[in-house]
Amino acid sequence: MFLKVENLKKSYKTGEIITTVLKGVEMDLDKGEIGVILGPSGSGKSTLLNIIGGIDRCDSGIVSVDNIEITKLNDTKLTDYRRENLGFIFQFYNLIPNLTVGENIEVVSNISISPLNPDEVLEAVGMIDKKHRFPRELSGGEQQRVSIARAIVKNPKLLLCDEPTGALDFSTSREILKLLQKINKDFGSTILMITHNTAISAMANKVYKVRSGEILESLVNKTTTPAERIEW
Repeated sequence: MFLKVENLKKSYKTGEIITTVLKGVEMDLDKGEIGVILGPSGSGKSTLLNIIGGIDRCDSGIVSVDNIEITKLNDTKLTDYRRENLGFIFQFYNLIPNLTVGENIEVVSNISISPLNPDEVLEAVGMIDKKHRFPRELSGGEQQRVSIARAIVKNPKLLLCDEPTGALDFSTSREILKLLQKINKDFGSTILMITHNTAISAMANKVYKVRSGEILESLVNKTTTPAERIEW
């Protein structure tokens, strides 16, 4: 098992008020699979993704990624884990505005242990012809393509996507989903995505429906739907 989450619990304390966010979550993902965590706002899916990504810590439970038990790592080792193993794709791109497309990719490539060729990655996401443009000169969909290139140039073991189509219109969203499927196929990337859009679950190998900090249902899709056929 490439990713395994066991009995994961997380609460936050504000003054005297304790809010329980995760209530013993269990999930797993095999190498090369696409997983979707599906749930409404406030269900705990972002907290779960952040703990898997080493950005947040749990109160108890186990998260193991490629035989690395990240819930036991100290802050320094967690930083190494994020740099060496993970790629992040966010809803709002987070590109560096005063760097060109190519420079945004090279910044990440230069600090990675075994990066992919930046030009090959830009070619893969259809942005090689925009290499010398700045983020402000790109559409939202183009900026998201660059953010995907930035994430995969690291050659990560696990690609974490936080509502990657949340800021995009339907047509552009479907193009981004097609691109994620292509990345999964071409680079063998294991992808875990959170979304509130139920239609997206059709493209995943495994789907986890989350509500109020609990996984209500785990589904395995025997056949996955090509992104170009997804409608909502």
